[in-house]
Amino acid sequence: NDTTDHSLNTTTMRRKPLLIAGIPIAGLALASYHGGSSTTVSAWSPAPHTTTSRRSHKPSSSSSSVVLHSAIEDELDLSSLHLTPQLEMMVTAFSSIPDEKTRHKQLLYMASKLPAVTDDVRISENKVPGCLSTVHVDCTLEPKEDDQETMVVNYFGDSDGLLTKGLLALLIRGLNGATPEEIQQVDPQFIQAAKISQTLTPGRNNGFLNMLAVMKKKALDAAEGGADGVGVDADDEEETKEEEEQSAIVTSFEEIDGKPMYNSIMTTLITILKPTSITLTDNSSQHAGHAGSKGWEESGESHFALEIVAEAFEGLSLVKRHQLIYMLLGETMQKIHALEIKAKSPAEV
Repeated sequence: NDTTDHSLNTTTMRRKPLLIAGIPIAGLALASYHGGSSTTVSAWSPAPHTTTSRRSHKPSSSSSSVVLHSAIEDELDLSSLHLTPQLEMMVTAFSSIPDEKTRHKQLLYMASKLPAVTDDVRISENKVPGCLSTVHVDCTLEPKEDDQETMVVNYFGDSDGLLTKGLLALLIRGLNGATPEEIQQVDPQFIQAAKISQTLTPGRNNGFLNMLAVMKKKALDAAEGGADGVGVDADDEEETKEEEEQSAIVTSFEEIDGKPMYNSIMTTLITILKPTSITLTDNSSQHAGHAGSKGWEESGESHFALEIVAEAFEGLSLVKRHQLIYMLLGETMQKIHALEIKAKSPAEV
C-alpha cells in the first residue's frame, strides 16, 4: 500500500539531507527529490549570541572564482563584494535555491531561530530608521577567540516583522565574528547576488539597506569606543580635539507638529549620518496646489531643500552623496516632489 511504499522509500533514502553550499535547507519538507519521495532535513538557523560561536574569517580560497547572476541579470563576482566567509556561504546557498517561495520560507525560519533579546536592547538609540517594521540592533566588541589581540563584532537584535526579522538574522549570522574593518567593506549588492531582493518590496529593500548601514555604524562606534579605552597614553590635546568633534555632531532637532515628512527626514539623517550641520527647509508653500505628490495630499509637504555636512560624504562623488540620501530616506522619497540637496564633508566647509 501507499504507506508501505513511502516507508520503504524513506528507509532506502536513509533521510539523506539535501544540502546547498554545505547548508541544509531549513526545516522544509521537500518533495520531488529522487522520484518524489519527501525528506525532512535538519534545520539551518542563526548561531546563538555567544562568544564560542564566532568563527575566524579567513579569505575563501575559491571566492575569487565564484560568479553569480543577480536579479538584474548582471554578473556579480563575490570577491568584489568583500563578504565575510559566513555571508559568502549564505549568499551562495540562497542563490542556489530554485524558487522565490522557498527563499521566503528560509528567511521566515531564520527569523524564528533568532535569539531573543532583553528590553534594554529595544531603546531609541538602537532603532533602525526607515523600516516598515520596528527593528532594534546593537553589538559588542570582544577579543577573537583564537587571537586575543584582534577585536571582532557580535550583533544582537529583534524586529516585530517576521520577514524583516529574517533579514536581520541573516545579517547577524553573516557579520558576527568579523572585524569592524571587514564589516565596513561589505557591499550591500550581495542581496541581489543571493536573489533575496526578488522576495522584497521596495520598502523592505530600503529597510534592509538601512539595517546594514546602522550595523556598520554600530561597528565603527564600538571600535572607536574600544580604542579610546585602550589609548590611555594619548595626549590630552588629542583627546580634547576628539571630544570637541563629537560634541559638534547634531543629535537632535525640534519636531514640527503636522509635518510628519519633515520630522521623518530629520530623524533618519541625524541618526544614520551623524551630521555636524543639517538644515531642512520646507518650501512646499511656494508650490501650493502642486498635483501628483503623495506628500502634498497627506500633509501639505512636497518640496524640500536640504543642506547637510557629514563625515560620511568624505571621498564620495556628488552623485553618490545624493544616492546615499535617497537610499536612507526610502519610502519618504516617493512622496516628495522635489528635494534640493547640498551635501558636503567637514573638510569642504
